[in-house]
Amino acid sequence: MSALSVREQAHLAGRLALEKKGFDVKILKVKEVSSVADYFVIASGEADVHVKAIVRAIEEGLLENGIKPYHREGYTQGSWVLLDYIDVVVHIFLEPTRQFYALERLWGDVPVEELSDH
Repeated sequence: MSALSVREQAHLAGRLALEKKGFDVKILKVKEVSSVADYFVIASGEADVHVKAIVRAIEEGLLENGIKPYHREGYTQGSWVLLDYIDVVVHIFLEPTRQFYALERLWGDVPVEELSDH
């Protein structure tokens, strides 16, 4: 069991993405409209190897806090990797894939927090 709250887990995942130069990092609070998760963390990478590096950093950083993913999908292809932590679902995209699936528009009625390294 982690000492971090679910919100803190989402923010940690977002900060770890930023540390690996992920961009357009957003946290969507989907708790009120979905039973899927409490938060979605969405970020983009510039190439499949970049996406994979972001994913590894998030997995390692959360694991250091005792948080293991329930499921990981898409890592081999590297265009959209999903990390399911039950209450937090992390989506790391190549930008064209992110634009195509447009999760932010799909969940457009939820609170969104944009993270930056500034």
